[in-house]
Amino acid sequence: MDVVEIASSDDEGGVGVERRSNQQVQTDQVGQQTVVPLPPAEPPLSRSFWKAGAYDNTPSKLTPAPDQLEHARVHPKFLHSNATSHKWAFGAIAELLDNAVDEICNGATFVKLDRIDNRKDNSPALLFQDDGGGMDPESIRKCMSLGYSSKKSNTTIGQYGNGFKTSTMRLGADVIVFSRASRTSRATQSIGLLSYTFLRRTGQDDVIVPMVDFDISDHWAEPIIYSSKEDWSTNLKTILEWSPFASKEELMQQFEDIGPHGTKIIIYNLWLNDEGIFELNFDDDDEDIRLRDEANRGSLSKVPKKVAELQSHISYCIRYSLRAYASILYLRKFTNFQIILRGKPVQQFNIADELKYPKVVIYRPQHNTALKEASMETTIGFIKEAPALGVSGFNVYHKNRLIRPFWKVTSDGSSKGNGVVGVLEANFIEPAHDKQDFERSSLFIRLETKLKQMLMDYWKSNCHLMGHQPPGSRVQNMQKKHPAQSPVGHAAHIQKQLPANQHIVGLTANTKKEMNLDQPINCLTANLGQDVDNVQPGNRCRTSVREELPAVQPIIGLREGSFKEVTSADGSGLISVDKICEENIQLFMRCEEHMRKENELKQTISELERKLEEAKKKCAQLSSHLEIRRKQRILKSTEKI
Repeated sequence: MDVVEIASSDDEGGVGVERRSNQQVQTDQVGQQTVVPLPPAEPPLSRSFWKAGAYDNTPSKLTPAPDQLEHARVHPKFLHSNATSHKWAFGAIAELLDNAVDEICNGATFVKLDRIDNRKDNSPALLFQDDGGGMDPESIRKCMSLGYSSKKSNTTIGQYGNGFKTSTMRLGADVIVFSRASRTSRATQSIGLLSYTFLRRTGQDDVIVPMVDFDISDHWAEPIIYSSKEDWSTNLKTILEWSPFASKEELMQQFEDIGPHGTKIIIYNLWLNDEGIFELNFDDDDEDIRLRDEANRGSLSKVPKKVAELQSHISYCIRYSLRAYASILYLRKFTNFQIILRGKPVQQFNIADELKYPKVVIYRPQHNTALKEASMETTIGFIKEAPALGVSGFNVYHKNRLIRPFWKVTSDGSSKGNGVVGVLEANFIEPAHDKQDFERSSLFIRLETKLKQMLMDYWKSNCHLMGHQPPGSRVQNMQKKHPAQSPVGHAAHIQKQLPANQHIVGLTANTKKEMNLDQPINCLTANLGQDVDNVQPGNRCRTSVREELPAVQPIIGLREGSFKEVTSADGSGLISVDKICEENIQLFMRCEEHMRKENELKQTISELERKLEEAKKKCAQLSSHLEIRRKQRILKSTEKI
């Protein structure tokens, strides 16, 4: 049944209007009826970010006004589609943090992130505030326009002039900006509103950004009029209608805690997830902001111990904890700047400071000849939780900003590199627009290849320190007639019996010896079931010769209750375990001796370089002295003449 609504009574001589499901019937005063189709009902704005762009506006005719050139226009839907470049909400937050960090050169000492309440509906809103240089009326218009950027320094992170729009629209449907600045002895404060809700619900087909500016040079707020007072008033009215603030006084109160310069950004109408709950979680931790969906993935009631340990590591926490992510977001620690998250400063953390057996590797990328040669230092080592946790990967920074966290360059399922983490700053490759990855250029591909090689070289040289089998080695098998005496196992037991800094890593090619299996082996262990104890350099095993053995492959070691015989690589004979220990001890003693000589040579080189510098200084002084004497003689001879 159609519902009929009467706009005015026929008895009063008015005009009647009947509204049906898809049309309205208008009746004039003489009784003539006209059927007018109704415009299609506008669906409500979806509160889920990934569905908010699914709407259709009535197309409008874009015809230029007389005496005006045609120009491109930006539809409001572009704000949403442009923001989809941020797949991850924390990536959008990082963009806004970058803007505050770039203001350090203008005196910024902090950036605050917190949850505040929308005064109109008590819903949560996200606050960003810094004490940087702020934005004057021209700067705030560039900030809220597309593609404008005044950042030209090689040290600043932003460069495309698009980060503010993509990041704010990724976090919420609407944002209001308050900024105060002083330029050329003129102090101003400006307010700008970028509201997807306003543009959508008013049916706009172009992006309209209402702004109002005030001159506060004389310590009171004087409106700055660019076109007319009516336009200024219309902008203010729009801001009050669609922002969380209902009066001009409430707007002005937002400048009270900004100080003489700085910027405050309030993002409201925050996006919901598919379950209709706010995507950002402010409730589970009063000192953190979490991603609800990512945090819920690891919130099973019962998880294995190793899984729980892995989920407590920072490589996992950065997926859902903003405090964890912000702690490693910047490589170098700030000296006079803080990120304050929900009232508590974020403690910066560099995982390279806690690596075990760290090593620094220098890489010089092959640039185009037109580009300046650059070098890159990579700190690589085992995490302190190794080998219990298999966390691995490279934290790659660009201009001090983390782009790829824990980038695993090895293939999935490979145990090589478990526990190995690297940290590097790669300024010679360009990041993608969302700053969560790099552009896949030839330089990037070469870097990836280099990191794989770097990881494998480190793993090959150091994995035995964590009890892993070095690549290319084979565990030796016992002869079939002694299955109960198999020596396969870890090196932990034998290694703890050795003197300090001595590890079993392999054997030398001392191969052309034979054993007489009929004679007893006079070594440190007399019985097969005894452990290998008190191994000292110089202990010898007396063997007799029976057959020639090939080169012996490296072994990992023996498990507790080890035996005194292991087979050779081809199973053709037996080698004493004591002989293995003795040869390894000798190898490490030789290695220590070489390292000692290397250190002595380095000290000698340093001393010679120091003496060379002193000689150069003395030479320069003598040269200067001789030059002065020469000039004096010339001057005296001139005076005599």
